Amino acid sequence: MTQGDGSCEHSDMASQRIFKILSAAVGDGTSARLGQLALPGRKLVETPNFTSVASRGAVPHLTPDNVTRHTDLSSTYMALEDFIEKPNAAIYEIEGEGEDSRPLHAFTAFPKEIPTILAARRCPAVTAPSGNTSKLLAIFTSTGFRSISIAEYAEAARKLKPDVVVGPADLLHSSQAPAAKKQLRMTERTEDWLDQFLGLLKAGTRTDSNVSESCIFAPLIPVEWKIQWAYLRHLAEEVLDDVSGLAVYDVNLMPELSAFKFGHLPKLSLDPPRNPQGILRQVSLGIDICLVPFVNNVSDAGVALTFSFPAPKIATGIQPLGTNMWSLEHQTSLAPLVESCTCYACQKHHRAFVNHLLNAKEMLGWTLLQIHNHHVLTEFFKGIREALAQGPEEFEALAQEFATVYDSEIPAGTGERPRARGYHFKSEHHQEKYNPRTWQDLNSNSNSGAEGTEKPHEVARPDGQPPA
Repeated sequence: MTQGDGSCEHSDMASQRIFKILSAAVGDGTSARLGQLALPGRKLVETPNFTSVASRGAVPHLTPDNVTRHTDLSSTYMALEDFIEKPNAAIYEIEGEGEDSRPLHAFTAFPKEIPTILAARRCPAVTAPSGNTSKLLAIFTSTGFRSISIAEYAEAARKLKPDVVVGPADLLHSSQAPAAKKQLRMTERTEDWLDQFLGLLKAGTRTDSNVSESCIFAPLIPVEWKIQWAYLRHLAEEVLDDVSGLAVYDVNLMPELSAFKFGHLPKLSLDPPRNPQGILRQVSLGIDICLVPFVNNVSDAGVALTFSFPAPKIATGIQPLGTNMWSLEHQTSLAPLVESCTCYACQKHHRAFVNHLLNAKEMLGWTLLQIHNHHVLTEFFKGIREALAQGPEEFEALAQEFATVYDSEIPAGTGERPRARGYHFKSEHHQEKYNPRTWQDLNSNSNSGAEGTEKPHEVARPDGQPPA
């Protein structure tokens, strides 16, 4: 059980209980509820809440000092595939400092008080052309596709010591629904992988008493519950004491979990919502922590989020979820991104400045938008918790009102996004280049060569004479 000082008892992995339910929610844990997630040495996470999405250990556009000063993140999600592009990855050579040694925090310089969640793959993940095998998990690093074994993943978790590690899952990562036979094989493989993963981590803990245990979240894959019923029963009856939570890849499974004894476990959604309405639906289904990748995409698009929960009492039509900061109307506006917003960007700067930064391709523009948009999400979840404190009926009523007040689509930015990074890529067939060429042929008299491939001896000399 969770102790009064907010830490976990660590007599063994089976005794870890890190989640405390505060609201009088239905005992099966498949409806909206209030809770507290207490991880050793980290700040208390009030739930429902969201986790930020990092790329190579950093929240896009935000340095660790800005995360500390100007955000109130509850946790961050990282992917192992972001760090192991080489056989002897540098991240394995880092050692943490102090009694609570966490090399993942040390390598990424992420604020120590913020919990880290480590999974094998990004979310959403890039589709691997060959897929997984019975013993290998396909990943996509910065140098291309490769595979890792479950033993490698377990060893990485043991070395890096994240606060939460998501168990390995056999995911298809495709928009096409697999056949029933394939779904059954995915379920059986996930069960075998999880058992192997748990066994390896237990063995590592026994051989090294100084290892700080990570809380393990068992994966629930996006497969019909009838097909993975045996796996769910296996979790509930045989390995329940070895896991500290559930990582849900399909929130539509949540109502079916009432048949199993998962109510006391925190539930992390790895089923990315498209908009805040999707977040509210996930919370109503019993999700405690939501992964919200769309906030990074919105900031890259140059859009400032403007929604709040509860929705304002406005009867003048459907309200937008955000504001396109590329719009010409902001060029001379001295108003904040959102009136009454208390984030750093709104308190210290105005729309005209952000508009100028975006048009000038200044990195600060996207940094200010990230600070603002993460603040909007933080306040959004704070409003959700305040509504739940008044009762589930109040929350459901406010959620329905939110759906009638706000548009369901987030505005698209009209300007040029920043240069694409790893978290942007999807590795699709015949995919066009994301980033435009930053240089071109200087020999304007000849277009015979390919753009950006001019030869040095063909370029005009500094004295203005023709090339030799």
